[in-house]
Amino acid sequence: MPLYRIKDSNTISQIKQSTYPKERDLQKLFEANVDTLLGVRFIGSEFTTGDRQRGRIDTLGLDQDDFPTIIEYKRSNKENIINQGLFYLDWLVDHKGDFAMAAQTSLGADVNIDWSSPRLILVAESFSDYDKYAVNRIGANIELWTFRRYGDDLLFLDPIFVTSPQAVRSTTSRPRKSTADAEKEVVTAPVYTLDYHTKKKPPEIVELFEQLREAIFALAPDGEISETPNKIYISYKHGKNFCEVRLQASGIKMWLDIPQADLSDPHNLTRDVANVGHYGTGQTETKLSSQEDFSKIISLIEQSFQQTI
Repeated sequence: MPLYRIKDSNTISQIKQSTYPKERDLQKLFEANVDTLLGVRFIGSEFTTGDRQRGRIDTLGLDQDDFPTIIEYKRSNKENIINQGLFYLDWLVDHKGDFAMAAQTSLGADVNIDWSSPRLILVAESFSDYDKYAVNRIGANIELWTFRRYGDDLLFLDPIFVTSPQAVRSTTSRPRKSTADAEKEVVTAPVYTLDYHTKKKPPEIVELFEQLREAIFALAPDGEISETPNKIYISYKHGKNFCEVRLQASGIKMWLDIPQADLSDPHNLTRDVANVGHYGTGQTETKLSSQEDFSKIISLIEQSFQQTI
């Protein structure tokens, strides 16, 4: 798409699209800003998969919801980035110990890792319709992102296919586990659902939550916003988190991933929790207790969502 710079009130000039001379240049830019671009904490670059399954993962990270994340880059959509990414994703879920050691070295010994939904993010200048169909049929937690570079100082990033997180299981053959070991694995890596969060909550709160979900999903075309139930809260992501929701008996507590200073909050419905212990990844807290404040809260959520566009 064309991009224009406004010089004055009546004059504009088109900014020509450019590219990156080397794939490594694109990778270095992302790795230096991966938290800002994708909401992922950087762990390692060119991470080797060992002698038996030889390969190098472009970027390894941990996202805002503590999901292990692989990022692969390609300047051209002609390269088989999907198969390569799936190979690395399969390797990852078979080598949790290697990832955990790398994460602890980079992010600290007390880092939390949630293995229920590892992510694979593929970044390229374009993807074909066949690519989109393929990842949709595969069903794993795969995301397709396109980028455009304009001039020397502008980058446009667009999530063109993002699925709701789900448990990703390796297809690689491995020794059969005992029943006891299998039960332990299930206990340590539970998959949370919406029912987990709505169970035993007052009917009026559940109804309010359903209205809230509908309003959140309406902020973008179908499929662009993903919903991830975690143990403590439910996160809503458009590329990266913009809102986390926790159902309570008396209302719905939320955290918005936008500084309070950047919000227009004329009704004083938020508080700054950037330096206060809290759940969620957002630094601004608010609460919805009744229909009376519904439209006001949605306005705040929309402002946080706009930060991801």
